[in-house]
Amino acid sequence: MISFLDLKAINSGVREELIEACTRVIDSGWYIAGKELSNFESAFSRYCGSKHCIGVANGLDALTLTLRAWKELGKLKEGDEVIVPANTYIASILAITENRLVPVLVEPDPSTFNISPAGIRAAVTDKTRAILPVHLYGRLADMPAIMKIAEQHNLLVLEDSAQAHGASFDGRKAGSWGDASGFSFYPGKNLGALGDAGAITTNDDQLAETLRALRNYGSHEKYKNLHQGVNSRLDEIQAAMLNVKLKHLDEQTAQRRQIAQIYQEGINHSAITLPLGPEVSALTLQSHAWHLFVVRCEQRDALQKHLAAMGVQTLIHYPIPPHQQQAYSQWNDLCFPLTECIHHQVLSLPISPIMIAVDAKRVVDACNSFKQA
Repeated sequence: MISFLDLKAINSGVREELIEACTRVIDSGWYIAGKELSNFESAFSRYCGSKHCIGVANGLDALTLTLRAWKELGKLKEGDEVIVPANTYIASILAITENRLVPVLVEPDPSTFNISPAGIRAAVTDKTRAILPVHLYGRLADMPAIMKIAEQHNLLVLEDSAQAHGASFDGRKAGSWGDASGFSFYPGKNLGALGDAGAITTNDDQLAETLRALRNYGSHEKYKNLHQGVNSRLDEIQAAMLNVKLKHLDEQTAQRRQIAQIYQEGINHSAITLPLGPEVSALTLQSHAWHLFVVRCEQRDALQKHLAAMGVQTLIHYPIPPHQQQAYSQWNDLCFPLTECIHHQVLSLPISPIMIAVDAKRVVDACNSFKQA
C-alpha cells in the first residue's frame, strides 16, 4: 500500500536532530518563551520575508488572534464583514465568527480553487473591512490582484497560509503579502511540529506587539495586562522541533514538486481533472508548495475505491463545505454551486517528501487504469 502520508517515516529522516533538540530543551530547564521560540521566530520571519513572527499554539489561534488584535487596535469592530472563500476548511470561518465578525463567502476561481478576485470585487460592501484569502492546497491565491482590491477599498488582508509554507508568487513567499498571515504547524503540514503549533507573520510593529501580549494573557510585561488575552503560546519543545525541520523545508518541498510533476505529466484520463491545466507554466509548478495534490472526478467515490484496490491510499479534503455544516446551520440554505461541486469531486493523491518516483508512477498507472461506470 502506498500510504497517503507516513509521518513516522518522514520524521525518522531527522530523528537524531529532533532527539538532540528535545534533549537540549529538557536540559535547559526553560520550557516556555525561551531561546528556542525566539530562534524559530527569527528564522521563520526571515524565511517568509516578513519583519515579525509571533509563535502561537495552533493555526486557528493564528487567524483568530490576528483578527482579535485588529479589534483591539480599533481597525475592526463587531459586525464588520470579512470576505473569505466558500470552499475553505472551516477554521478560516471559525476565526471570523469567534471575533463576532461577519463572513462573506465567495466562490473560487475554477482553475485554481483559490478565491476569485472578481468574486471579491463583487462582494465588497460599505461594511467590508478585511479579506481572508486561503492559499488552498499549497498554491498562493492571486495576491497582486487581491492586494490591489484591498488598497482601492482600504481593506485589511489576512493570509491563511496553513497549507502554503514555502509557496511563492513572483518570488514572494506566503506570509509576506498581506497585512498579516496565519500559519499552522500541525504535524501533517509541510512544516509540521510534533504536536499543535502555529505562528503569525507581519511587518506591522504595532500588530506584532499586540499579538505578543494577547497570546500571553494580554500581558506585555509580567503581571501587567493591557488586554483580556488568552494562553496561546508556542512552547519550547515544539519550537525546537520546528527549528530542526525548517532547515529541511526547501529540500522537502523540492521533492514534493518532483512528485507533482510526475503526476501532472503522467496522469492522462478523461475522467480525472488535474490541479494544473496543460497551459500552466513550469514556473507555477515550481512555486506551488504541493501540500496536497488534489484531482477532480465526477465519479470520485468509484475512483477512490479503485485506487484503494490498487494499493493507493487517498483522502478527501474536504467532503462538506462550511456553509453546509451543522455548526453554521443558518447558512444551510445558501447555494454555492462551484464550491459544492468541488467538495463532491475532489480527491487527494499521496504526496510527501519521502515518496519516490517509482511509487508516484504506480499512482499514475492506477489512475490511468480507472474504468468509468
